[in-house]
Amino acid sequence: MTKTFNSASEAFDHFYWKIYRDGVDFANTKTLFNVGFYINNPKNNYIQNESRKWSEEYAEAEWQWYLSGDCNIKKLGELYGKVPAIWKHMADKYGNVNSNYGWQWKRRDQLEKVIAQIKSSKQTRQAAISIYDGKEQDSYATDTPCTYAVQFTVVNNKLNMAVMMRSNDIWYGFCNDQYCFSKLQMLVAEKTNLKLGTYYHFAHNLHCYNDKLPNKKTRLYHI
Repeated sequence: MTKTFNSASEAFDHFYWKIYRDGVDFANTKTLFNVGFYINNPKNNYIQNESRKWSEEYAEAEWQWYLSGDCNIKKLGELYGKVPAIWKHMADKYGNVNSNYGWQWKRRDQLEKVIAQIKSSKQTRQAAISIYDGKEQDSYATDTPCTYAVQFTVVNNKLNMAVMMRSNDIWYGFCNDQYCFSKLQMLVAEKTNLKLGTYYHFAHNLHCYNDKLPNKKTRLYHI
């Protein structure tokens, strides 16, 4: 049965501990495979677990970076005041990254076409944005997008969204990705004059790196 949560924070708490209990050892992580779940209210996109110390300020800066469509980490530095080390590691020699989702959804006007498709027909099955592309692997030397695609569907005059990921780290990736994708869903709902529906999140590989698993230093509460 597919799990349903009222908030992203509930999903984080549930799967963090499920990975710890039931995950298999895989590439320096504990991993669950083929995990899908719903978030009923995408506006509840704040991670409240105190030990996670999630930063809304950073997540919003990342979202604004995506909105800019500029795939260079310099832009993130301007918005946030500094560039996190992970992005420096993923950038090419020019400072560009493939994982800037805004740059991806603006390529060939994907986002604008999705909005136009929904406006044209609420029954469309084609309102999808592709991100990871196996045909572009030659360009993934320093950075491989973690998300396959995002698809929008209108049901009962509500905009539902599904995010399909090839790989998703629950500690960093999920917390910030879900914030930006939920903001994208809100943006498309506003542009198409629709009510907000559900957010479905699927990850082929949902994992937590071993150094973020519970121990004496990471005293996350178990609910």
